[in-house]
Amino acid sequence: MTLFETIVLALIQGFTEFLPISSSAHLILPSQLLGWPDQGLAFDVAVHVGTLLAVVWYYRGDVGELLVGWVGSWRGHHNAYSRLAWLLIWATIPAGLVGILGSGLVENYGRSAAVIAATTIGFGLVLWYADARASERSGIHALTLKQALLIGVAQALALIPGTSRSGITMTAGLLLGLTRVDAARFSFLLSIPIIMMAGGYNAMKLIEQAEPVVWQPLLLGILVSFVAAYLCIVYFMKIISRMGMLPFVIYRLALGTLLLVLLGYGLI
Repeated sequence: MTLFETIVLALIQGFTEFLPISSSAHLILPSQLLGWPDQGLAFDVAVHVGTLLAVVWYYRGDVGELLVGWVGSWRGHHNAYSRLAWLLIWATIPAGLVGILGSGLVENYGRSAAVIAATTIGFGLVLWYADARASERSGIHALTLKQALLIGVAQALALIPGTSRSGITMTAGLLLGLTRVDAARFSFLLSIPIIMMAGGYNAMKLIEQAEPVVWQPLLLGILVSFVAAYLCIVYFMKIISRMGMLPFVIYRLALGTLLLVLLGYGLI
């Protein structure tokens, strides 16, 4: 990849990892329209590291409390954060299982432009419904095990390209009565183990390939995706507290329509 391609792809990954707009829908455009080469497994691992560092740093207070609470729970000391840590673990299991059992199916049949366009629009409309009907009656510490598992099942749907992991988990959180801010907070905290699992899986495949690693674009990818993802989280939290999810719904509908138009003209 060229320097320009590295920066653009890292920016796309960083900005779209946590916004409810689908990173796969955006990453298809440079490769299909501009003929850019596949970013490669090593670069994919690098940008995952960048986005992981961003969300951990933004929620460093919560992450510290969760770790302390989880360790304490093994000693019989329980509090709100130990309970939340276990809910996040349980909510991660559905996506982990589906990822292990169904990744091949998704790779073979789910990455077409038509699928991505349809899911970008379809799940955008579902997000619109959830946001419009949001009761915002409870916070993150009021979640039950059943509700956390339902959000986890929703997260498993994000393996279908175009769905958006953050979008579908926020949608589920809103439908379950969480406030917009806490639906996003739970979604972002839930992203930490999932990104770690995905990055670890890709890192293992990278080691098995034993290909030579060019470190400069990888380090640049980590830095750019970190900055982009961190800024994304900061401003996203401000936007949803004031305007809700509607701006992102409109964007998803516009993006999905654009993909359908490009598909109709044979451009992707």
